[in-house]
Amino acid sequence: MNLQQCFQRVRMDGFCVLENVVPEEEVASVRESVARATEEYGREEAQAKGIGHVPGLIRYDQSLASYLADAEVMRLVEGLLGPAAKVSFTSATINYPGNLRGSWHADWPFNQKNAGRIPAPYPDALMHLTTLWMLSPFSCENGGTLLVPGSHRATNNPTGDMGVDPQEPYPTEVHATGPAGGVLVLDSRIWHATAANTSDEARVSVVVRYAPWWLNTRVLMPGSAERERLLGTSGRTENEQPPLPHEVYDGLPVETKPLFAHWVED
Repeated sequence: MNLQQCFQRVRMDGFCVLENVVPEEEVASVRESVARATEEYGREEAQAKGIGHVPGLIRYDQSLASYLADAEVMRLVEGLLGPAAKVSFTSATINYPGNLRGSWHADWPFNQKNAGRIPAPYPDALMHLTTLWMLSPFSCENGGTLLVPGSHRATNNPTGDMGVDPQEPYPTEVHATGPAGGVLVLDSRIWHATAANTSDEARVSVVVRYAPWWLNTRVLMPGSAERERLLGTSGRTENEQPPLPHEVYDGLPVETKPLFAHWVED
């Protein structure tokens, strides 16, 4: 799939796959580094569900950093979001063998359970991208993410009160599949769910979300005034992305630094 086709797929279906972003000869070492960081820093509550999850992965592991500003990825990201896009999340996400299927949702800021959400019905506008960097091949057997094509055009999702059971299979659902080294690109509004891994190997990925320059992401930063205000008044929970220490930011590749310049510790 060429770049123009990927633009069309994201706009029409809500997703596409860019292949060969991480070179084949580098995938294994990046995968192993992410797996080690997940073992050390993974959240215990996620581990209990068969998922390895590390919010703010870039703080602990920079093995993917040199690829996050890949020219083709950024042409797609900024073609969809506009210039000066930034990274809002980096999270290790590993489906271990035997993990259970998850519930349908859309990602921040469209998840109606989040404090920092755009209330439904939200406008039909692409405002945030979710990318899954596939460090293992994604397949139906190993937990390739479940998607509902075209659902990004709806004005709500199953995290809101819309009459769709988030725990039940959806008639038009598909698995996202692709080779290791590729990047699954999602309009963050698309309905998606964790898929069960029925294979005997872990499915390793890193979730990197991109936001336009104007989208306020500080509700995600621990201790920010925006976060404290929304958590205190909404009664909802919120995702958390710890800021980058200066020494980590200083060690990032030059082309990657602009994506994180807003997320450095004060």
